[in-house]
This record gives sequence, structure tokens and C-alpha cells, in this order.
Amino acid sequence: MNRNAAPGLKIGSLRGVPVFIGSSWVLIAIVIVATFGPQVQRALPELGGLAYVVALAYVLGLLLSVLVHEAAHTLAGQWRGFEVHQIVADLWGGHTSFTREDSSPASSAIVAVVGPLSNALLAVAGWGALQFGLPDVAHLLVVAFTWANALVAAFNLLPGFPLDGGHLVEAAVWGATGNRNKGTVAAGWCGRLVTLAVVGVLVVWPLVNGRPLSMIGTVWVALIASFMWFGASSAVQRGKVNNQLGAVALGDILRPLAVAAADITVANLPPADTLLVGGDQQAAGFVPAGSAMAVPIERRASTPAHALMIVPTGPWLVQVENENTAGHDLGALVEHASRHGGVAERTVVLTADGRPLGWIARDDLINAVSRALT
Repeated sequence: MNRNAAPGLKIGSLRGVPVFIGSSWVLIAIVIVATFGPQVQRALPELGGLAYVVALAYVLGLLLSVLVHEAAHTLAGQWRGFEVHQIVADLWGGHTSFTREDSSPASSAIVAVVGPLSNALLAVAGWGALQFGLPDVAHLLVVAFTWANALVAAFNLLPGFPLDGGHLVEAAVWGATGNRNKGTVAAGWCGRLVTLAVVGVLVVWPLVNGRPLSMIGTVWVALIASFMWFGASSAVQRGKVNNQLGAVALGDILRPLAVAAADITVANLPPADTLLVGGDQQAAGFVPAGSAMAVPIERRASTPAHALMIVPTGPWLVQVENENTAGHDLGALVEHASRHGGVAERTVVLTADGRPLGWIARDDLINAVSRALT
């Protein structure tokens, strides 16, 4: 699978972040038009077939709500130092993906809460518009838009993964315990409970009271509940795995690494494994210890060190927030590999300002992960 493949049709960008409409969004748009169109016809029978045009306008309003929600996550994330990869509107509404996140509970909570708050603001704006005398069609659309955003805001704040409220639970437990993984597990379990509660309120309770949900409504609830349950269960599993990986500190598995300018000669190379950096202070490549032995002694003073340089294939540079390796664990390397789709033959770990903490070979990393998870 090509991780660089576009997830759909690109419709623009926000502060350098590409915005896409996924192909699955077309499916959900068709379903909404097909179900909302008849409701519009019943409310405004004089429209006839134009009711489906109104339903399409409602779908576009929902798309706007989704994009505003994700834009809020994006802008807040950039403000808090996150690296945002892309925004995608899809079958489940939308999502914003990050390639790097700030490592604090406060930042996580802020980025999570602004999404539902943006929908709440749209709902308030819709309510304000309803205070004016709108034509029938506009009134119907604004009422639907207002209720949709109010429900999205409330629903996303439910306390459990994969909803935004789950990130708030995670941040609260993380802040209280100092362990993000415990927060992830707690938010995952809360998500499972929230899923059961949603099914109970929307399906079981009406059924017990003799007012069973319609077939279409039941299918919708089943789809949403499945999405929530699998998202919550994934969070529980992810938190448990990260807890196991967290038992291995980076300082215990990294090999020492010297650093030198890329323009030095082989004669001046340190005897240890060395990271060469260019004039812009960016990592250029890796020179394994003992490589100088391949150059005759009489030629070492005139041979540039970069002639021996290896540039590992794959994503070989990992940056951490500070130089205290005790504060970072094996999970940081696994997360990096997951985000970039592979493990380099040599992975170099750097501080935020580019200084090397050490390096690890691919096989050593794989073995360390295997030992941590058994």
C-alpha cells in the first residue's frame, strides 16, 4: 500500500495542510440525500422533486460543519506545536491526522475540545439566524443545520474513545498519573461503556417501551456503535501495548553516537559510529565505526569523511522533545515506525535541536520490541 497516495479528492489546504474529501464521503452523502429528501417532501410538498436538491444542500452544510470541526483541531494543533499531516472528510465524518504531537495533557485536551466547541458555535450561529424571518426552505435547512451541529458537539464530548471526549478523559488521567498509556486504556474502557449506553438509550429503551427504532435508524445506530466499539477496543489494546513498550527506556537500548561535520577528512573522524551533519546543522548521513580502515593511511588526510557516509534507507531520524533519555521509551521508536510505514536499517535518535542521543539497528529494534511484548 502506498502511504503517500491521496485519500481522496483534494479540495484545498489550510495553513499548508491538505484537505481531502474521501471517496466514502460520497457514499454517506447519497444515503443522507436518499433519507432526508422524503422528509423534506413531507414538510414542503410543494417542492416536489426539488426536495432532493434541498437535501443535497443539507449534505453540503454537514460537510461544512465537518471541515470547520477538523479545521479547529488543525489550527489548535499547530498552535500547540503539533505537526498536522492532513484533513479528510469521510464516511465517519472526518479526521485530522498528525505526524507529531506535543507531549502534554493540556495540549491534547485543547486540541480535542476545540472541535466540538466549533460545532457548538455553528449551532449558536444557526439559532441566531432562526430569529429572523427566513423563507420556508431556508428555515428548514437552518433548523436541520443547527440541530445537527448541536448533536455533533454533544456527541463528540461523550467521555470515551474514539470521540473527542475520549481525548479529554485520556488527558485527565494522564495529567493525574503522569502516564499517557494509563489514560489511553481508561479512555478506551470509557468508550466501551459509552457505546453500550448509546445502544441502550437509542435501541433498547425504545424497544422496551413499545416504540422500536425504525429499520434505517437501527442500521445507523449499529454502524455508529460498531465504529465506537472497535475504536474504543483499539485504544485499550494500544494503551496496553505502549505500557509494555514503555518498560524499555531508550537509554538502555541506544548505541553511542559521535557527531562531526560532513566536510572533515577521514583522518579526523572519531573512532566511534558517527553522525555527519552539513553546514545547515542537519543530519546528512552515518559513518559506521572502523570505516576509516578502508582508506589507506596516506590518503586519509585528503579523503572527505562523507565519502564513507551511509544514508540509511527509510525514515532513519527520530526527534524527541528533550535530551533526557530516561523520559523516552521504546514506544517512541515504534510510534515513529508506525507513522512512517517502516523501520530504517539504522535509526538515529536526536534531540529537538538536532543533537544525537544514539542509534539502534533495525534487528536490535525488532528484538527489543519482541522481548518487551512477550
